[in-house]
Amino acid sequence: MAGEVIDLVAQVRAGTGKGAARAARRDGAVPGIVYGGGQEPLPINLEFNALMKRLKAGHFLSTMFNLKVEGQADQRVVCRGVQRHVVKDLPTHVDFLRISPTTRINLRIDVVFENHAAAPGIKRGGTLVVVRPQVELEVTAGDIPDHITVDLTGRQIGDVIHINDISLPAGVKPTIERNFVVANISAPSGLRASDAVDEPSAEA
Repeated sequence: MAGEVIDLVAQVRAGTGKGAARAARRDGAVPGIVYGGGQEPLPINLEFNALMKRLKAGHFLSTMFNLKVEGQADQRVVCRGVQRHVVKDLPTHVDFLRISPTTRINLRIDVVFENHAAAPGIKRGGTLVVVRPQVELEVTAGDIPDHITVDLTGRQIGDVIHINDISLPAGVKPTIERNFVVANISAPSGLRASDAVDEPSAEA
Protein backbone atom coordinates (compact mmCIF):
# COMPACT_ATOMS: atom_id res chain seq x y z
CA MET A 1 0.00 0.00 0.00
CA ALA A 2 0.99 3.60 -0.45
CA GLY A 3 3.12 4.80 2.42
CA GLU A 4 3.52 8.22 4.01
CA VAL A 5 1.55 11.01 2.36
CA ILE A 6 3.86 13.22 0.28
CA ASP A 7 3.80 17.00 0.61
CA LEU A 8 3.18 19.02 -2.54
CA VAL A 9 3.82 22.76 -2.24
CA ALA A 10 1.89 25.30 -4.31
CA GLN A 11 1.05 29.00 -4.36
CA VAL A 12 -2.29 30.66 -4.95
CA ARG A 13 -2.42 31.92 -8.55
CA ALA A 14 -3.49 35.53 -8.93
CA GLY A 15 -6.13 35.69 -11.62
CA THR A 16 -7.61 33.01 -13.82
CA GLY A 17 -7.85 32.37 -17.52
CA LYS A 18 -5.28 31.91 -20.26
CA GLY A 19 -3.44 35.16 -19.54
CA ALA A 20 -2.72 34.24 -15.91
CA ALA A 21 -1.72 30.70 -16.93
CA ARG A 22 0.73 32.01 -19.54
CA ALA A 23 2.20 34.41 -16.99
CA ALA A 24 2.73 31.53 -14.57
CA ARG A 25 4.57 29.50 -17.21
CA ARG A 26 6.81 32.46 -18.05
CA ASP A 27 7.74 32.62 -14.36
CA GLY A 28 8.77 28.94 -14.33
CA ALA A 29 5.56 27.62 -12.78
CA VAL A 30 2.89 25.19 -13.90
CA PRO A 31 -0.69 26.40 -13.36
CA GLY A 32 -3.26 24.11 -11.81
CA ILE A 33 -6.67 23.98 -10.21
CA VAL A 34 -7.95 22.32 -7.02
CA TYR A 35 -11.65 21.48 -6.97
CA GLY A 36 -14.21 19.35 -5.13
CA GLY A 37 -14.77 18.79 -1.45
CA GLY A 38 -17.69 21.21 -1.34
CA GLN A 39 -15.36 24.20 -1.75
CA GLU A 40 -14.77 26.75 -4.46
CA PRO A 41 -12.11 25.88 -7.08
CA LEU A 42 -8.69 27.18 -6.10
CA PRO A 43 -6.27 28.25 -8.87
CA ILE A 44 -2.68 27.41 -7.96
CA ASN A 45 0.86 27.46 -9.34
CA LEU A 46 3.39 24.68 -8.84
CA GLU A 47 7.12 25.12 -9.23
CA PHE A 48 8.11 23.48 -12.52
CA ASN A 49 11.20 21.55 -11.37
CA ALA A 50 9.48 20.24 -8.24
CA LEU A 51 6.52 19.02 -10.29
CA MET A 52 8.80 17.37 -12.87
CA LYS A 53 10.61 15.54 -10.07
CA ARG A 54 7.32 14.11 -8.84
CA LEU A 55 6.19 13.18 -12.35
CA LYS A 56 9.46 11.38 -13.09
CA ALA A 57 9.18 9.46 -9.80
CA GLY A 58 6.12 7.72 -11.24
CA HIS A 59 2.66 6.87 -9.90
CA PHE A 60 1.68 10.55 -9.95
CA LEU A 61 -1.92 9.80 -10.90
CA SER A 62 -2.29 7.13 -8.20
CA THR A 63 -0.71 9.04 -5.32
CA MET A 64 -2.50 10.97 -2.60
CA PHE A 65 -0.68 14.24 -1.82
CA ASN A 66 -0.81 16.63 1.09
CA LEU A 67 -1.21 19.96 -0.73
CA LYS A 68 0.38 22.84 1.16
CA VAL A 69 -0.70 26.30 0.02
CA GLU A 70 0.34 29.40 1.97
CA GLY A 71 -2.63 30.91 3.76
CA GLN A 72 -4.71 27.75 3.30
CA ALA A 73 -5.28 24.68 5.43
CA ASP A 74 -3.43 21.58 4.19
CA GLN A 75 -5.60 19.51 1.87
CA ARG A 76 -5.42 15.90 0.74
CA VAL A 77 -5.65 15.72 -3.03
CA VAL A 78 -5.19 13.34 -5.95
CA CYS A 79 -4.30 14.37 -9.47
CA ARG A 80 -7.14 13.92 -11.95
CA GLY A 81 -5.23 15.02 -15.04
CA VAL A 82 -1.98 16.44 -16.40
CA GLN A 83 -2.16 18.45 -19.61
CA ARG A 84 1.06 18.42 -21.65
CA HIS A 85 2.57 20.45 -24.48
CA VAL A 86 1.78 18.68 -27.75
CA VAL A 87 5.39 18.93 -28.97
CA LYS A 88 7.61 19.20 -25.89
CA ASP A 89 5.51 16.80 -23.75
CA LEU A 90 6.05 19.05 -20.72
CA PRO A 91 3.26 19.68 -18.18
CA THR A 92 1.20 22.80 -18.90
CA HIS A 93 -1.67 22.38 -16.42
CA VAL A 94 -2.59 20.07 -13.55
CA ASP A 95 -6.01 19.27 -12.07
CA PHE A 96 -6.36 18.15 -8.45
CA LEU A 97 -9.37 16.78 -6.59
CA ARG A 98 -9.83 17.36 -2.86
CA ILE A 99 -10.47 14.13 -0.97
CA SER A 100 -10.65 12.69 2.53
CA PRO A 101 -8.87 9.49 3.59
CA THR A 102 -12.18 7.61 3.39
CA THR A 103 -13.16 8.85 -0.08
CA ARG A 104 -13.71 6.11 -2.68
CA ILE A 105 -12.09 7.06 -5.98
CA ASN A 106 -11.25 5.41 -9.30
CA LEU A 107 -7.54 5.34 -10.16
CA ARG A 108 -5.36 3.62 -12.74
CA ILE A 109 -2.97 1.33 -10.85
CA ASP A 110 0.19 -0.27 -12.29
CA VAL A 111 0.32 -4.04 -12.81
CA VAL A 112 3.60 -5.70 -11.79
CA PHE A 113 4.52 -9.21 -12.99
CA GLU A 114 6.81 -11.37 -10.86
CA ASN A 115 8.39 -14.86 -10.90
CA HIS A 116 9.08 -14.90 -14.65
CA ALA A 117 11.69 -17.62 -14.06
CA ALA A 118 9.05 -19.87 -12.48
CA ALA A 119 6.80 -19.78 -15.56
CA PRO A 120 7.36 -22.91 -17.72
CA GLY A 121 5.82 -21.14 -20.72
CA ILE A 122 8.40 -18.35 -20.56
CA LYS A 123 11.22 -20.86 -20.02
CA ARG A 124 10.18 -22.58 -23.27
CA GLY A 125 10.52 -19.28 -25.10
CA GLY A 126 7.01 -17.96 -24.70
CA THR A 127 6.44 -14.22 -24.53
CA LEU A 128 4.55 -12.39 -21.83
CA VAL A 129 2.13 -10.11 -23.67
CA VAL A 130 0.84 -7.37 -21.35
CA VAL A 131 -2.57 -6.24 -22.52
CA ARG A 132 -3.15 -3.83 -19.63
CA PRO A 133 -0.04 -2.42 -17.92
CA GLN A 134 -2.47 -0.50 -15.71
CA VAL A 135 -6.00 -1.28 -14.58
CA GLU A 136 -8.62 1.12 -13.28
CA LEU A 137 -9.60 0.21 -9.74
CA GLU A 138 -11.94 1.65 -7.14
CA VAL A 139 -9.87 2.30 -4.01
CA THR A 140 -10.04 4.11 -0.69
CA ALA A 141 -8.06 7.35 -0.87
CA GLY A 142 -6.28 6.70 2.41
CA ASP A 143 -5.15 3.23 1.33
CA ILE A 144 -4.11 3.47 -2.33
CA PRO A 145 -2.06 0.47 -3.53
CA ASP A 146 1.22 1.32 -5.25
CA HIS A 147 0.59 -1.57 -7.67
CA ILE A 148 -1.11 -4.93 -8.02
CA THR A 149 0.92 -8.10 -8.51
CA VAL A 150 0.55 -10.97 -10.96
CA ASP A 151 2.38 -14.17 -9.98
CA LEU A 152 3.57 -15.97 -13.13
CA THR A 153 4.52 -19.16 -11.29
CA GLY A 154 3.38 -22.22 -13.25
CA ARG A 155 2.07 -20.24 -16.22
CA GLN A 156 2.22 -22.11 -19.52
CA ILE A 157 2.23 -21.06 -23.18
CA GLY A 158 -1.32 -20.15 -24.11
CA ASP A 159 -2.34 -19.16 -20.58
CA VAL A 160 -4.53 -16.06 -20.35
CA ILE A 161 -4.52 -13.99 -17.15
CA HIS A 162 -7.81 -12.29 -16.33
CA ILE A 163 -8.48 -9.68 -13.66
CA ASN A 164 -10.31 -12.31 -11.57
CA ASP A 165 -7.08 -14.36 -11.49
CA ILE A 166 -5.32 -11.55 -9.59
CA SER A 167 -5.50 -11.23 -5.80
CA LEU A 168 -6.48 -7.63 -5.12
CA PRO A 169 -5.83 -5.85 -1.80
CA ALA A 170 -8.72 -5.65 0.64
CA GLY A 171 -11.23 -2.97 -0.27
CA VAL A 172 -10.02 -2.73 -3.87
CA LYS A 173 -12.21 -3.72 -6.82
CA PRO A 174 -12.15 -3.25 -10.59
CA THR A 175 -14.33 -0.51 -12.06
CA ILE A 176 -15.24 -2.84 -14.96
CA GLU A 177 -17.54 -5.72 -14.00
CA ARG A 178 -16.55 -8.15 -16.76
CA ASN A 179 -13.57 -10.49 -16.31
CA PHE A 180 -11.23 -8.69 -18.71
CA VAL A 181 -7.81 -9.89 -19.93
CA VAL A 182 -4.71 -8.40 -18.31
CA ALA A 183 -1.99 -10.48 -20.03
CA ASN A 184 -1.23 -13.75 -21.79
CA ILE A 185 1.75 -15.95 -22.62
CA SER A 186 2.04 -16.37 -26.37
CA ALA A 187 3.99 -19.07 -28.21
CA PRO A 188 7.27 -18.00 -29.86
CA SER A 189 7.14 -17.75 -33.63
CA GLY A 190 9.71 -20.56 -33.93
CA LEU A 191 7.54 -22.94 -31.96
CA ARG A 192 4.50 -22.11 -34.06
CA ALA A 193 6.51 -22.69 -37.26
CA SER A 194 7.77 -26.09 -36.09
CA ASP A 195 4.25 -27.10 -35.10
CA ALA A 196 3.12 -26.25 -38.61
CA VAL A 197 5.91 -28.38 -40.15
CA ASP A 198 4.94 -31.36 -38.01
CA GLU A 199 1.35 -31.24 -39.22
CA PRO A 200 0.59 -33.69 -42.13
CA SER A 201 -0.09 -31.98 -45.43
CA ALA A 202 -3.39 -32.32 -47.28
CA GLU A 203 -1.59 -34.39 -50.00
CA ALA A 204 -0.25 -37.01 -47.53
